[in-house]
Amino acid sequence: MTKRGSNKSNKPNSKNTVILAVVAVVILVFGGILIMTNQPADTTVTATVQSQTISPSDYVSNFSENNTEHILIDVRTPEEFASGHIAGAINIPVQELEQRLSEVPDDQEIVVYCRSGNRSATASQILTSQGYDGIYDMGGIIAWQQAGLPVQ
Repeated sequence: MTKRGSNKSNKPNSKNTVILAVVAVVILVFGGILIMTNQPADTTVTATVQSQTISPSDYVSNFSENNTEHILIDVRTPEEFASGHIAGAINIPVQELEQRLSEVPDDQEIVVYCRSGNRSATASQILTSQGYDGIYDMGGIIAWQQAGLPVQ
């Protein structure tokens, strides 16, 4: 009788030990996964390409007056572009930008603008996500005109 009683008391302990071991393994595995997913995959690459904002007056002094090589992209619709744009700008509507990247050189600085600044922010994100650097978001032509600067 003693053997049977002791076996019965050992069996639940064995089951509890196995269950605890499985739970511990699961916790360790999920803990390791959580730790790994919160770490950068390659710690040597920590910088990301971002666009910079530039005011109309800074654009004039840094690019226009100095004849600094750059491309100025108006990301509004063709109709908006035709109604008045900044001299030297090319028109690539934001909704066409990804399909027309071949028209955007990657060896010079790029300044984008729209009407109010929303589409230029989107265009900046598109360009940076495609690996372009030297991106300047000038916001909207509204600010350009409020600064008393000319449009054609």
